[in-house]
Amino acid sequence: MKGQNAMVTVMTYLTCLPLVTVTIAATPPAFFSCTDYHCDEGRTVQLNEAQWQPVRELFSATASAAGERQQLRRAIAQLEQTVGAITGTWRDLAENVAGAGLPGQLDCIAESKNTTTYLKLLDDTGLLKWHSVEDRAIRHPLIFNVHWSAVIRDTGSGQRYAVDSWFLDNGQPPYIQPLEAWKSGRHFEPEQEVPGQP
Repeated sequence: MKGQNAMVTVMTYLTCLPLVTVTIAATPPAFFSCTDYHCDEGRTVQLNEAQWQPVRELFSATASAAGERQQLRRAIAQLEQTVGAITGTWRDLAENVAGAGLPGQLDCIAESKNTTTYLKLLDDTGLLKWHSVEDRAIRHPLIFNVHWSAVIRDTGSGQRYAVDSWFLDNGQPPYIQPLEAWKSGRHFEPEQEVPGQP
C-alpha cells in the first residue's frame, strides 16, 4: 500500500511538471562580419528565414563526419554568397593580390574570422552533429608568410581540420584539410579532403 501511495505521489508530481520542448530557431542571431583587411571594419548582419533556410536544409541528413565536412563546405559557400551580397564582400577574390585595394577584398585574417563566425552559427543553432568549432589557427613557415584559418574538430576521432576559404573567390566551397597538413603547407587535394580520412 505504501508503495502504491509513493507511486501515485511521483506520478502526480510528474504530471505537474511543465512540458519542455526544444525548438530550432528559424534564423540565427545577428552577427558581426568583417569587410576589409585585418577585419578593421565590418558590419552587423541579421539573416532572415529565407536566407537561412537553404543553409539549414544542407544538414537535413548527416550520416558521417566526412559527410558533414562536405556539408560544411557548401554551407560556408552559401553564407559567403548571402552575406557578401549584404556587406559588399561578394567582390572578394582569391588570396590578396588580385583584389588588392578594391572594396570588399578580404585577407586571411578577415576570411578566417568570418568562416569561424559561420561555423559557430551552425554549431550554436544545433546543425553540427559530428564537429565542434575551435579557435583559429596560425601558421608562419616564413616571417613574412603568416596565414590564418578557421578550425573544426571531429568529435569522434579528435582530428582537427583547417577550414580555409582564403585561397578561393567569395562563395566557393572552402578547403578542408587535417590541421597538421595545413600547418605544414601541404597542397590541397582536388576534392578539398585528404583521401582516406574518416
